[in-house]
Amino acid sequence: MQTPAALWIVVAMMASTVHAQSAYAPTHITLDAGSVTAIDNWQMQDSAKAQQGGAEISSARFAATGWYPVSGRATVMAGLLENGTYKNVFYSDNLRAVQVPEASGNLFVTPWWYRAEFTLPKDIKGKHILLRTNGIIASADLWVNGHQVANVAGAYPVHDIDVTSWVHAGSNVLAMQVHPADPRKSLSIGWVDWNPTPPDNNMGPWRGVDIVQTGPVQLSFPHVLSTLPDLSHATLAVKVSAKNLDTVAHDATITGTAAGVSLQQTVHLAAGQTQVVSFSPQTTPGLALDHPKIWWPIGMGEHPLYQLELSAAVDGAVSDRASTTFGIRSVSSNLTKQGYRQFFINGKPLLIRGGGWAPDMFLRDDSTRMEAEFNYVVNLGLNTIRSEGKLENQRFYDLADRNGIMVLAGWECCDKWESAAKTGGSPWTAADLKVAEESMASEARLLRNHPSVIGFLIGSDNAPPPAIAKMYVDTLRAADWSLPIVSAAVDQGTAEAGPSGMKMAGPYDWIPPAYWYADRLGGAFGFDSEVSAGADIPRLEDVQRMLSPQEQEALWKYPDSRQYHASADWSTFAVLTPFDTALAHRYGAPTSLADYVAKAQLDNYDNVRAQFEAFNAHMDAAKPATGVIYWMLNNAWPSLHWHLYDYYMNPAGAYFGAKKANELVHIQYSYDDNGIVLVNHALDDVHGLQATIRVRNLDGSVRYEKHLLGIELAGNHTRTVAKLPAIAGLSPVYFVELDLASSEGKPVSRNVYWLSTQQDTLDWPHSNWYLTPVTQYADFTSLKSLPTAISEAHATTRRQGKDEVTTVTLSVPASSKAVALFQHVSIRHGAHGELVLPIRWTDNDVTLWPGESITLTARYETQGTTLPVLEVSGWNVAAQSITATAAQGTDQ
Repeated sequence: MQTPAALWIVVAMMASTVHAQSAYAPTHITLDAGSVTAIDNWQMQDSAKAQQGGAEISSARFAATGWYPVSGRATVMAGLLENGTYKNVFYSDNLRAVQVPEASGNLFVTPWWYRAEFTLPKDIKGKHILLRTNGIIASADLWVNGHQVANVAGAYPVHDIDVTSWVHAGSNVLAMQVHPADPRKSLSIGWVDWNPTPPDNNMGPWRGVDIVQTGPVQLSFPHVLSTLPDLSHATLAVKVSAKNLDTVAHDATITGTAAGVSLQQTVHLAAGQTQVVSFSPQTTPGLALDHPKIWWPIGMGEHPLYQLELSAAVDGAVSDRASTTFGIRSVSSNLTKQGYRQFFINGKPLLIRGGGWAPDMFLRDDSTRMEAEFNYVVNLGLNTIRSEGKLENQRFYDLADRNGIMVLAGWECCDKWESAAKTGGSPWTAADLKVAEESMASEARLLRNHPSVIGFLIGSDNAPPPAIAKMYVDTLRAADWSLPIVSAAVDQGTAEAGPSGMKMAGPYDWIPPAYWYADRLGGAFGFDSEVSAGADIPRLEDVQRMLSPQEQEALWKYPDSRQYHASADWSTFAVLTPFDTALAHRYGAPTSLADYVAKAQLDNYDNVRAQFEAFNAHMDAAKPATGVIYWMLNNAWPSLHWHLYDYYMNPAGAYFGAKKANELVHIQYSYDDNGIVLVNHALDDVHGLQATIRVRNLDGSVRYEKHLLGIELAGNHTRTVAKLPAIAGLSPVYFVELDLASSEGKPVSRNVYWLSTQQDTLDWPHSNWYLTPVTQYADFTSLKSLPTAISEAHATTRRQGKDEVTTVTLSVPASSKAVALFQHVSIRHGAHGELVLPIRWTDNDVTLWPGESITLTARYETQGTTLPVLEVSGWNVAAQSITATAAQGTDQ
């Protein structure tokens, strides 16, 4: 049963309410060739309390009295949260108490035991039972029915352990002693300054453990490599690893289908032998496809997937099965004349527009949330996610495949992963090198079938040293890796992978919108692997549920005060001083928390929009912009920094600024040359567009107006259609209003800017790695003088499948005294209900002048029969609530 959305927001996203756990129950295994059954729950205990050895704990007679029942992928901290051991750890600095050893009782410096019972059916004769670990942080000793069967290490290596000789029909026991993690000392997962360090350093079976059943021959690592000489033809190369698990030789017949093409081959396997079984157009002509269905990134086409199904038969009986989905597409990259990386999908260049991914801080596995986050990525108009470490499981890449979202995966910075590059942490040992190699091999096998994956970064803030770089590249190539291998996310190279073609020159803290158009540092040229203007302030309701009253007061009153939810450590980002200083200079000193948050929304919208639009504007430039990764897409916990949507998934100014900039066909203003630019991220040309450009004073009077008709816009290109002239008589704050319509007059893109006659002035010579100082700020303080505007709202709602679709029309009557600036619409489940989250809007945070109207649509999961209540507010618009009416023909 799925958790209702209103509760899910509280349960899955707020640590103040823990995940409910039922009593522990054994995992039941059904015998079937090729079956993979996840251990879906454990009993967990600190070894300081459970001091027995593995032989006793993994015996049937052991009573796990007082142990914690936890879910199958729970880290130690996640398991304790599931059991209510700690409350409200995401509120204020409550987590600090758990992090202090004296307060937590040193819970996380000793190993922890995980114990699970699984039952096997009676007839297991001739079957092989394997234990599959999918990554353990940091390492674990494994015991089955009183026998130690393995020791495994590393967050990413996948290990299959044949435990056939130690299991039997009926009840069996698996016990794991998981050893403490430290990302400075082990190849696990670290967080640097993204959020506080989890008290347990994420130790535990974070990707789960499976029981695998097979016959004498096991099939592993099914793989399809597609070659696309042109869009009308493709060839498929199919491979699978066949391993004889028996002590006698076997003939195995491998049969199956790939994209509907029949496959068959018989191989002879000696005892214990592993052989890669291959199919190609030379052996199977049908694998040369005419008119294949091509996988395209979102906005450029559809994302069709094909299926590979294989089985191995021994002596006429099915021994094992293997399957995977795959897509047909080509990925390549080269370096521009300036040395920056440019990606090509199916031969077409494209601008990478993405964000940096963060899972939950405690690595809790929530399929509902992950799907909702991909819906947000689609809604934002992004085409890429970058994973810097924290690499996800199969579901993540399946969602990326289905949604057409490209993934740039890679290892993380700053901890043991980069200690060999002399960035801190302990030196690598031979054991570390082995774990790294196993990690790379496992990740290559996981990623290589997914058409969404377009490359792997073997380094982040530093390229790996030669020996490690060679190991990574050799391991990838041994896995038939056909995608670009990138040396690092910085401007460094390795002998094997070549120059990275990336830049990481900042900023990470506040700079003005005009910064992004500069031809230096983090400006819009080349490939920016991680970059943003830092602070992203959530909406008021989220600030109030993450910060204590004292922290809320400090947020708007004291710019130099440290905020635990900005950086829990004493890092550069522990204070929001650059952001707060700019906000006070540009919009006026805040007078309350609500005033601070309202001003922050305008700033975040304006700045995030400018970042993406600058890269749009320069995608066809002589010094082209080829990619930008907003740092970050999301947060691992409630944060005041670095996100396009916050931990509560409540879209705010940053979200809607990014969404506006990343429209598929878009009209925008350029801060550097006053140009009006049209952007087309789709492949198809657009004909007969109509553009309207207006420049308005603060009182709404039009100081400049121009209409353009019959505009042709090529696919995957930009076009400058006009430049604003010098305009006399502008008010200190003025507006640029842009409208783009189709040849039939239907709205395509609408964009409104508030600009100052006083420019932001950057002090470039005093730039550092995270910001460029400002010596003069733009002046938007006259926005405070806007009279109260009149805004009218009408809403209807209807059911569409499992979703509710609510449509709201905002209108500003001609009699209104002023522009209705930055109107925001939220929806609640009834008059006093929870906010409707997650929610996908067609647009929001909109600005209208007297006589104008706009229609917005929201889509979200249906809950009950209560009609939604819409809350409308704005910079100079009185807050109002309206109840939507049921659209005719719906079952409200």
